[in-house]
Amino acid sequence: MSRATSSIRRGLARVLSTNLITSGVAAGLMVMAGAVPGANAQSERAQQQQQLVDRSTLAVQDVLAWKQNGGTAQNLLRKAKGVMICPSIFRMSFLFGGSGGGCVLLSRDAAGSFSAPAFYSMGSGSFGLQAGIQDAELVMFIMTHRGLTAIMDSQFKFGADASVAFATLGAGMEGATTAAFRADIVAVEKAKGLFAGISLQGSIMSSDSVGNRAYYNQPVGPEDIVVAMRVNNPGADPLRAALMHFSTRPGAPGPAPAYGQGGPGGGYAQPSNENGPMQLAPTGPVQQQSLPPPR
Repeated sequence: MSRATSSIRRGLARVLSTNLITSGVAAGLMVMAGAVPGANAQSERAQQQQQLVDRSTLAVQDVLAWKQNGGTAQNLLRKAKGVMICPSIFRMSFLFGGSGGGCVLLSRDAAGSFSAPAFYSMGSGSFGLQAGIQDAELVMFIMTHRGLTAIMDSQFKFGADASVAFATLGAGMEGATTAAFRADIVAVEKAKGLFAGISLQGSIMSSDSVGNRAYYNQPVGPEDIVVAMRVNNPGADPLRAALMHFSTRPGAPGPAPAYGQGGPGGGYAQPSNENGPMQLAPTGPVQQQSLPPPR
């Protein structure tokens, strides 16, 4: 092989090597450029889910400490197989109206420990002649395994399954508690606004797969979260602690309530009045009780 041929080959090798390196760097930069927005979106969605968990913690305190129906709600919680919390169901109606909001579902095991939360969204449409605005805190107590199985459906519609009995307790509805304890799912709602009460008939509860994935940083469904209990997020510890606190009978030992937010910059839950919404009182670092992962 001549010196000229060897020199040409060495030159080609250097050119190819340089091109490969340049291509690799360019490909890496393209991947990074595409990955950063995706990572930011994932982080932003996880923060939104944490805010929903924090609001759910406040809703638990607000509804279960409510003088009017709080005692009934606590009795329901002690017997419940699971609980669905919708901290803000907003409804607006003028001729045509609808309602909706984000919710979290937790189940409990035989030892009484609560699972991590699975995320759901509620939506409905209604037609009527009323006009008004309503915001409601809604806590649904799932009293039977049949009710838990039904509500874990990817799209559960209230009133569509005749085998699942559903009852609602609101302001001035204490007399219905006997029938409520026989239902599969019992909703306790604390509403403010122009509507006398919120109707869940026809409302659809849908699993939020995107929210679940963002919060646990892996693809998981409701069964993985609330039945298998194979994932956990420490940000949900205050919510689990609040549920444990209210499910413990008076005088029985139980964990101290941790109502602060799971994320940074939190506080502790403080009711503004017996019927008003919960408020966050400013405080120092959030005092969270570190709970063991769900079994």
